[in-house]
Amino acid sequence: MNKSEKLCFTQKLKLFFATGFLVGYFPFASGTVGSFLAILIYLFIPGFEEPYIMIFFVLLFIVIGIFTSDYAEKIYGFDPPEVVIDEIVGMWFSLLFLPKTYLIASIGFILFRIFDIIKPFPAKQSQNLKGGIGIMLDDIIAGFYSLIIIHLILLIFPEVKSL
Repeated sequence: MNKSEKLCFTQKLKLFFATGFLVGYFPFASGTVGSFLAILIYLFIPGFEEPYIMIFFVLLFIVIGIFTSDYAEKIYGFDPPEVVIDEIVGMWFSLLFLPKTYLIASIGFILFRIFDIIKPFPAKQSQNLKGGIGIMLDDIIAGFYSLIIIHLILLIFPEVKSL
C-alpha cells in the first residue's frame, strides 16, 4: 500500500492505535515519547496502577498491538518508528506490581529505555520475527528486564518505596 492512498476509517483506527494515539508521528525519539505517554497514563489515571487493571490493559494492548503494528508495518516498512504501541506495552509491563511513585516510575522509564535501546538477548533476536509479533515482543522483553531490576532494587533498598 502506498502511503499516499486514502485510508478508510478502520485503517486510520489501526494506525491511531499502532502509533500510540498518534504520538508515534513525533518527529524524533518517537519511542521515548511513546514510553513517556505510557508513564503519564500510569501516573495520572487514578487506579491504573492496580494489578488487575494493568494486566487487563497490557494484555489488551498486546493483542491490539500485534494486529495494528502488523498493519502499520505494511504501510511504513519493517519495524517503523511511527509504531509506538510496543513501547507503551513494554513500559506498562515494567511497572507491574510496583508502588506508584514518581521515583519508581522514573527508574522504570530509564531502565525500560535502556533495555529497549540495547536489546539484550533475546530481545534483539525477537525482532527477526515478522509483523506485529516481532514488533511487540522485543519491548515486552525489555519491560520484563526492567521489572526484574526494579523489584531487585526494592528488595535491596526497600526505602525507595517511600521516596
